[in-house]
Order: sequence, then C-alpha cells, then structure tokens
Amino acid sequence: MDESVYVELDLELPYRTHELPGIGGQLRATPGAFIVEEIPLYEAVGAGQHLYVNITKEELTTRDVQRGLAEAFGLPYKAVGFAGMKDKFARATQTFSLLVGHVDDEFLRAAPARIMAKIAVTVNWARLHRNKLKRGHLLGNRFTITVAQPAVRGAEALARAAAIAAYLRNSGLPNFYGPQRLGQNGANVRRGWELLQGDKWMSNRWLRSLLLASVQSYLCNRYLALRRQRGQFTTLLTGDIAKKYATGGLFIVEDRKTDQSRYEQKEISFTAPMYGPKMWQAEAESGELEQEVLAMSGIEMASLSRANLTGARRLGRVLLNDLSVAQNEAGIVVRFSLPKGAFATTVLREFMKVPDDALAQAPEDSVEYAPFEKGRNSED
Repeated sequence: MDESVYVELDLELPYRTHELPGIGGQLRATPGAFIVEEIPLYEAVGAGQHLYVNITKEELTTRDVQRGLAEAFGLPYKAVGFAGMKDKFARATQTFSLLVGHVDDEFLRAAPARIMAKIAVTVNWARLHRNKLKRGHLLGNRFTITVAQPAVRGAEALARAAAIAAYLRNSGLPNFYGPQRLGQNGANVRRGWELLQGDKWMSNRWLRSLLLASVQSYLCNRYLALRRQRGQFTTLLTGDIAKKYATGGLFIVEDRKTDQSRYEQKEISFTAPMYGPKMWQAEAESGELEQEVLAMSGIEMASLSRANLTGARRLGRVLLNDLSVAQNEAGIVVRFSLPKGAFATTVLREFMKVPDDALAQAPEDSVEYAPFEKGRNSED
C-alpha cells in the first residue's frame, strides 16, 4: 500500500445546506446541553434472568457504567449488556442488562440503591427480562441539544436555524460518521490504517475493533461525500442497494424511474458501503462508484478480509421528520431523533458550520488508548 495515501486522508465533508449560513456556537457547554435518550427496540416484560436497568449518566462513558454495574453485582464484565454507546460529555439515558439469574422482589427493590452507591448515575427503573441486551437492540436515539453562544444572536440566530431545519426536514441528510468515530484530525483512522497494514498490533480487542472500524467509517464517508459532490444524493443510481425505511428490507434498484419516485416519497433510501468481502456489492453504475472510492483509497479488499472486517450496508440518507428548533437564554435548542448508528454531530454540523473537530471533544466513548505492540501483525 502506498504510504502517502495513508498520510493524506481526506476528511472534508460537504454540507447539505451549503447555501444557508450557519450559527456557529459551542456544543457540550454543560452535560445538560447535550441530552440523548435511547428509543428501545422492545420493553422489559418483568420476568426472566436478566435485570434491565435504565440509567441517566453524565461524564461517564458507557463502558465506565458497564464496569461499575459488573462490580456492583459481582458479575463478569461480559454479563452486562447494552444496546449502544453514548457520549461521555452528555446527559445520556440508556438501558443495561445484567445476568442475575432468578431473583426475588427484595433483590429488585434494593437494586437501584445498590447501583447508585457504586456509580454516580440516576436509576430510572429496574425490571426483569428474558434476554441479554446486545449491540443494536434499539430503534434509535432522541436528542435535545443546545448550541450555546451562537456567533449571531437573537432573531437572526433563530431565523438561520429555522431555515436549515426546514431544508433538512424536506431533503434528509447524508448518513456521515461523526468526527468522534474518526478521531481528532482522523487520528482513529490513521491508527486503524496501521493495524490494517499489519505493521502494528494492539491487544485491547475492543479498541482494536473500534480503530479498524474507523477505517470502514472513513471509506463510507468518502463514498457519501463523492455522491453528494456529484449531485447523486437526491437521485438513485442503477444498481443501488436500496433500503425500505418501514421494514429495513434491501433490494437492487433495477427500475430506476419507479424507484426514484419511491425515493422522493421517502419510502426508500440508497445504502452506502461498509467495505468488506461479505458486503452485498452494488451493481452497474452504483457498483462502479463503490469501486472507484475503494481504488482511490489504496485499500485492498484482501486487507479488510485479513482484519476480519466482513462488511455491511449502511443507510445512505437519514430522514429528520421531527427536527425542530427553539431559542432560550443559552442559545439555540435543536431537537430530533435518529436511527441507530447515526450521529447527532452530523446534524449539528449543518447548523453550526464550524470545523468538524470542534464538534467532538473526545474519541467515541473511549478508554485511554493502549499502546501499539511490536512483533505481531494483523494476521496473528
């Protein structure tokens, strides 16, 4: 692989609302200025061997809470499950599952106090359920985010925000990965790229997986950016792998004219590639675009295969039907919901139009980075 390709990452992403001026401002001025709440895939039924605990946390990563819950109940780390990671610098409400076995009512009544004595969180409820929560067991997340100290004030700030919100409600938004996934100035991608080349090794499996996935995320962003720049975000391409919003079903776009109408009616979206050898590859014109992006990156599919990055399809267009804005003493309040896997910073960058690195204060729900090790490669 050409080393210069690795160094020269292209992190620039086009705005969907490039013709509309932004409001500037600051994210995460306080934890209460960035509020996120999980939208569950299902509710706890009240019976089973897994204790579902819904908590609200601030200035803790999801993995911090996972560790604390395991210690509070004397459980192995992997006996605690969760559906998705939440920002550390936020007021985040999410549910965890704990494999506690068959327990009595007294155990359930005491569980919230036991948790709050161990971890600085608020327990909203605790109920039993039959299965462990696993990654992806959620519909999405609901956000209430205050953009503090906007560069323009008063009526002008609200007017700009309202114009952007109206545009995005009508058109949707490319499903870019946020800078917290890629790292400051692409740091996660660069480290993941080294792992992918096989020059370095990292024994922390979770972090190694995150860094390798950041390379896939970077390539997905480049695909979406190129599609947007070529005016192909608002149109389907022949050979696209499309996804139905209502059911999640995937199919190949063969009758472009008919499916374009469904796209404009917001029934379906094209999907973007998360490159890997088992990914369902697009065909015809769409497939050519996917291959062009991969070729420009300098990454070979064989490298992704050796790193066990199997590949997948990612929703290409996010709809923002419930997007709204308001104003308070602190600034502009933006409310919206996103499907699982989508990033709130992708929405906020359209409103603020500040450098992307200003949107992420830390790597995505990370622990301190473990050092690389020598003498091993990605095939070990």
